[in-house]
Parts: sequence; C-alpha cells; structure tokens
Amino acid sequence: MSEWEARLDDEAGAVMRTVVRQLKLWREAAGLTQAEFGAAIGYGEELVSSVERGRRIPRPEYLDAADEALRAGGRIAAMKGDVAEARYPKKVRDVKRLEAEAIEICSYNNCVIDGLLQTEAYARAVFSSRRPQFGEEELEQRVAARLGRQEIFSTPTARPLLSFVLCEATLRRLIGGKMVMRNQLERLSEVARLRNVDVQVLPLSREDNSGLGGPFRLLKLKDGAAVGLNEVQLTNRVIIDPKETTVLDMRYGIIRAQALTPRESLAFIEKVLGES
Repeated sequence: MSEWEARLDDEAGAVMRTVVRQLKLWREAAGLTQAEFGAAIGYGEELVSSVERGRRIPRPEYLDAADEALRAGGRIAAMKGDVAEARYPKKVRDVKRLEAEAIEICSYNNCVIDGLLQTEAYARAVFSSRRPQFGEEELEQRVAARLGRQEIFSTPTARPLLSFVLCEATLRRLIGGKMVMRNQLERLSEVARLRNVDVQVLPLSREDNSGLGGPFRLLKLKDGAAVGLNEVQLTNRVIIDPKETTVLDMRYGIIRAQALTPRESLAFIEKVLGES
C-alpha cells in the first residue's frame, strides 16, 4: 500500500478525516481492537493503525473487507469513490468537476492525444517522458487520475458533447513504442464511433493551421459560461475572462473547419492504424 501514502491537500484531507473517523467508529462499535480488526480483514495491525491515523489511504479492497467484517451493509464500501478521488491531485479534481458540469468539451492538441482519449499504456508513457522524472508513486497516481476522468464516457446522466481535433503528428509520434501506439489508435477508432463524440484530424499537409500556438481546451458549462484550460511548460492556466474564452471559441471553430470531417478523420485514423 506504499503508493497510497497520504499526501493530501486541505480539501482531500478533510474527506479522508471523515472516512477515517467512520472506520474507527465502526470498528469500536464492533468491539474490535486494531489487531483483531486487521486479522478479520487480512491486514496487519500496523497498517490498520496507519489508516486510522491518516498516514495511509485505504484501498478499495480494504474498504470492501471492512464493510463485510463490520457488517456495515455497504455504508463503508460506499466511500470508495470519495477516497479514490481524494487521492488525485487537486488540479485533476478541479478539472474533473468542470468536465462533469460541461455540456460541451472541445479540445485541440498538436503534441499528444488528449487525456480523455488515452489508453493506460499511452498515459503512462506520456508521464514517464517527463523530465525531471516523476517518482513511481506520483507516476501511478497521475495515471490513475487521468483514467478516472474517462468515467465521463460512461456516466449514467446526460453525457456532454465531446469534440477533439488532433494534429496528424499526434497519430504518428511513437509515444511508448509501436504496440502502445497501435492500441492507442484502436482506442481512437473506437471512441470516434460514439454518438456524442467527434474526433477530427488536422493533416500535416494542410497549409492553414490556426492552432500553432499550442494545445488548449474549452469547456462550455450548463449555466452558459465557458472555461478555457491551457497547459504549457511549468504553467497551468484556467481562463474565465469572457473576452478570452470567446477568442478560444472562435479559434476552435476555425481549427475544426481546417481539419478533416469526423467521417474523413475516422478513415484517416484507420489508414494510419493499417500502416502501423
């Protein structure tokens, strides 16, 4: 459980303190010592103590075992989602909340495949290429957080419209090697067929490209507001000024017009896949 050591910001820390308090109350109500509880769920006393002191974040299987051993009727297991989200960096949690509120998500990228479309192996390769390197714990945390955002594709509530424009270079750059890229292209081909998703490719052969300034995302929210997200070297910027989001909206529309249509783009992706 070393990758679940607690290094939390204030918001996540508050969530975990509530979870830990509930775990301890349930254990004490059952009349179990930490050693007895650990034996009942298959963990050592030291680990139980670390969880209850807030030094370790309980994994999903820990919460499932605790729920069963304490006969909590699903009340402890129900905290798994909150615990998993608390493990993500604050920036990721904030973006995930914005995406959950969005009715439309627009993304242009000329560097890598958008995070919402990445396979686990591709995401790990992207994060592994960072210099200075992430530690193993932080690397796994970031991969898990990125994959967690992809729940937006399977949400039972109304799904947002998702529009992605990818520069051809992102399809041909061998991040992670040939097999990783092949699987990533297969994933793109699969997602591009979803009814609420448009994937477009901007070929390198096109003379016009209004996205040379770099990647950006634009989220249109239910209340009519728009939020821009811009990530560059050492800087992550959230854009809420209506003047600036209007520029991004206009620019994205132009980039979409310069790219292949979704139908043409799917054929292009499959062509690149066939060449891999």
